[in-house]
Amino acid sequence: MTTTPIALPELSDDAVDRIEEAVFSQIAEERRAAQARTAASRGRARRRGWLTAGGVAAAFVVGVLVTPPILQLTGSSAGSSVASAPYHPTSGTVPLSGTAKELSQSADDAASSSAGGAAPSTTAQRDIIRTGSATVQVDDVSKAADALAALAQKHGGFVESQQIGSTQGPVATDGGIVPPPSGDGWVTLRVPVADLDAVMAALRSEGTVLATSIGQNDVTATTTDLRAQVDSLTASVQRLTQLMSQATSVADLLTAETALTERQGQLQSAQQQLKDLESQVDMSSVQVTLVRQAPAAADPAGFGDGLAAGWKGLIVSLNALVIALGFLLPWLVVAGVVVLIVWAIVRTRRARRARAEKATLTQTEADA
Repeated sequence: MTTTPIALPELSDDAVDRIEEAVFSQIAEERRAAQARTAASRGRARRRGWLTAGGVAAAFVVGVLVTPPILQLTGSSAGSSVASAPYHPTSGTVPLSGTAKELSQSADDAASSSAGGAAPSTTAQRDIIRTGSATVQVDDVSKAADALAALAQKHGGFVESQQIGSTQGPVATDGGIVPPPSGDGWVTLRVPVADLDAVMAALRSEGTVLATSIGQNDVTATTTDLRAQVDSLTASVQRLTQLMSQATSVADLLTAETALTERQGQLQSAQQQLKDLESQVDMSSVQVTLVRQAPAAADPAGFGDGLAAGWKGLIVSLNALVIALGFLLPWLVVAGVVVLIVWAIVRTRRARRARAEKATLTQTEADA
C-alpha cells in the first residue's frame, strides 16, 4: 500500500512572522509565570522566616520578664520544696543562630516551661544545721581525745579534725562555733544530727563539763533556691545538648558549645553548694575543747611541809624583788643623772657667789 504525500501550502513571509511572534510570546508568558511562582515562593519563605524570628523574640522576652519573678517567688518560699518534672525534648528541627547568650536564654526558657508544670511538695521539711560546742576538763588530754573518737564512731560519726598539745583554740567554723582560746587541745566531731543530743550528754562521762552550747541555723531558703537552680540548669544543659546535635554549621556548633560549657560550670557550682549544705544538715559538728585539771595546792601538815612552803614563798618573794629591781633600775639611773646635773648647777652658782662676795670684801678693805 502506497501513501501519497500531502502537499502543504506555501506560507508567505507575513504568515511566518506571525507564527514566530505567537511562539515567542507564548514562551515569554511561560517564563514570566515561572518567575512569578518563584517570587511568590520566596515571599512565603521570607514570611515564615520573619514569623520564626518573631516567635523566638517573643520567647526571649517572656523568659526575661517572667522567669526571674518565678525564681524569686520560689526562693522566698522557705517552707516549700521544689519538684521538677522530667524533661522531654520536643521533636522537630530547631535552627541554631545568634550568640551564646541567646542560646542559653532559649535553653532557660525551655527549661522553665518544662519545670513550670511540676506540682509543689505538700510536705514542709525544714533544713536546719545543728552544731554543738563544749569545754571539758580531763586528767589526760590524749586519752580523752581517743575516747571522743570512739564515741563518734559509736554513733555513726567520725573525727573531722583534732589538735593536741596546743594552747590556741581552733578557728571558728561555719556554724559559728568559737571555742575558748585556752586549753591543751581540741577535737571536732561529725555525728548524725539525730544523735547530737546523745553525744552532748555523753561528754559528761569523759570529764568535767565546764561549758556547753547548742546552736541551730535554718538554711531552708538557701537549699530551696539551690535545688531550683540545679533543676533549671539541668534542663538547660539537656536542651543545649539537643541544640548541639541539631547544629547545621561550625559557627552554630561553637556557639552552642560555649553556652553549654557555661551552663555546666554553673550547674556544678550549684550542685557543690547544695551538697555542702546537705552534708551540714545531715551531720552535726561538735567542737570539744579539752583542758587539763589544775594540780591541787599542797596543804602543810607539819614542820617540814611548812618549812618547804616557807622556802618556796621566800624564793618567790626574792624573785619578785629581783624583777622589781630590774624594772626600777633604769628609772633610778635616769633620776641619778638628773640629780647630779642639778647638784652641779647649784654648786657652780654658789662658787660664783662666794667669789663675788670675796672680791667685794677685798675691794672694801683696800678703799679703807
